[in-house]
Amino acid sequence: MMLLCYGMSLMAQRSQPNIVIVITDDQGKNDLGCEGNDIIQTPHLDRFHGESLRLTDFHVSTTCTPSRASLMTGRHTNRLNAFHTIAGRSILFEDEITLPQVLAQAGYRTGMFGKWHLGDNYPFRPKDRGFHEVCRHGGGGVGQGPDYWGNDYFDDTYWKNGMPTPYEGYCTDVFFDEALSFIKNNQAGPFFCYISTNAPHGPLNVPEAYMDRYAQETDLNERQRRFYGMITNIDDNFGRLEAQLTALGIRDNTLVIFMTDNGTALGHQVYDAGMTGNKGSVYEGGHRVPCYLRWPDGNLQGGRDISQLTAHYDLLPTIVDLLSIPHRSLKPLDGISLLPLLRGAAPDWRDRILYMDTQRGINLVHKKDYTVMSQEWRLVNGSELYHMPSDLKQVKNVIDQHPAVVTRLTEGYEKWWSSILAEDADERYAYIGLGSAHENPVALMSHDILCAKPSGRWHQFGAIRAAEGTGPWKVEVLRPGSYRISIRRFPVESHLAINDTFAQAEEDRQIAGRSPASIKSDFSMATIAVGRYYEELPIEGNPQEVIFNCHLETGKYDMTATLVDSLGKAFPAYYVYVERIESGE
Repeated sequence: MMLLCYGMSLMAQRSQPNIVIVITDDQGKNDLGCEGNDIIQTPHLDRFHGESLRLTDFHVSTTCTPSRASLMTGRHTNRLNAFHTIAGRSILFEDEITLPQVLAQAGYRTGMFGKWHLGDNYPFRPKDRGFHEVCRHGGGGVGQGPDYWGNDYFDDTYWKNGMPTPYEGYCTDVFFDEALSFIKNNQAGPFFCYISTNAPHGPLNVPEAYMDRYAQETDLNERQRRFYGMITNIDDNFGRLEAQLTALGIRDNTLVIFMTDNGTALGHQVYDAGMTGNKGSVYEGGHRVPCYLRWPDGNLQGGRDISQLTAHYDLLPTIVDLLSIPHRSLKPLDGISLLPLLRGAAPDWRDRILYMDTQRGINLVHKKDYTVMSQEWRLVNGSELYHMPSDLKQVKNVIDQHPAVVTRLTEGYEKWWSSILAEDADERYAYIGLGSAHENPVALMSHDILCAKPSGRWHQFGAIRAAEGTGPWKVEVLRPGSYRISIRRFPVESHLAINDTFAQAEEDRQIAGRSPASIKSDFSMATIAVGRYYEELPIEGNPQEVIFNCHLETGKYDMTATLVDSLGKAFPAYYVYVERIESGE
């Protein structure tokens, strides 16, 4: 396990700054007024931009889980089992030490509000990874499979410190409400508040008043107006955050960081910020995002641009250095401290080489959709070279003119890739714990089965439409004993039976303009396999669940559960509940 060393007096803790990180989902550099977009309304973030240090060549991963994993650990996502957003490859390895764990051990009170997307089960939940207080949705977005059934951004049920809790209001407002309450209750500090919005990730559900703010923008279509409305709502909530920090008298001793998790999902259609690409792309627009930092008492302010090449995994070592927390890691960090840059004291800053890729599979693939970055150059997929100071748009491939640059970047990539393989990152899995006192029963969803065919089984609509794609969950039985396994098509809170058929209005549940309907009604058998245990039972009538009782020994297993239709075709059991039966029950 990684070794961390801390030694802080109570007096030192009290003088430490509070830390607030706000990270939004699917918003790019394109989607801010301060970055040149003259349509979008983001006055609070624009003002913050003017007061902050701005990392103008700051990079994250190309999708959400990978970015969050690197932010939390200071390490590249390919090392972390977090190189996809589903399929068991969006679960941060248990032996990685996270930023909230570092800060909690240094005396900080930690809180997380919104999107986690690094594991929904023990030992991978935010409450298991260093956060004292948590309010979150499940999976990678509101309404996805691990989320509470029927959530649609309005009046949803979220997990508050592990318990499903109903809320009134719009999702972003709720997460900021919870964050502001946390800040108020811990204003004596120091605290770490991580606000990770699911917006403006789709579905593009937004209060009508925010969509109406763009009613006069006739060049925007409805989806673009919704997308911009979601961002303006975030901006208003950021304004509420700023107002509270000021009212509590803690603004000047609070380090506030604003960033986003990948390139824009939609905004490039309106304004490209001079870049090519969007979410998922290894071109600049897919991973070059805003990052603004302000801490007045630490003299980190003043509206200064920092143009050196930086990345999300630099933030953990930077914060540790800023706070003078002794931190020794047995695992190599990809990030480095940016403190010399922030202090304006780095005249000889070295020309780094950084690496981003888009894996999105169940196994790592060498040379898959990648970019190699230096201060001046981008090598894309080994066949395109761009000189960034003169070609931000990446339209002029000059690979034949600079062989020495290509050699340096290619050799750097191969050395970096070898370091990934040396950690056996592709051979390891994150095992969901069964039978732990920390989570019993365990609710599993097909979002996390190891399956190369996505087919929608990761979403609630996958259960509704009976999406295909079977595969195992990686599980670890932590205590031997008798277990009760409930196989379901729909989660407990839905109260739906396995073969229920129904349709829902599009205005109630939106996803890419399609209205979900359940028409599959011929499931006739359920099966379960865990290690050497296998059993199949008929589905008689139309029950909500099929129950299996078995004895399991400790160990790591592949667990597969299926629903079989009248033609003998196997589908995933979309929801499975595994409970260890304590003796005496």
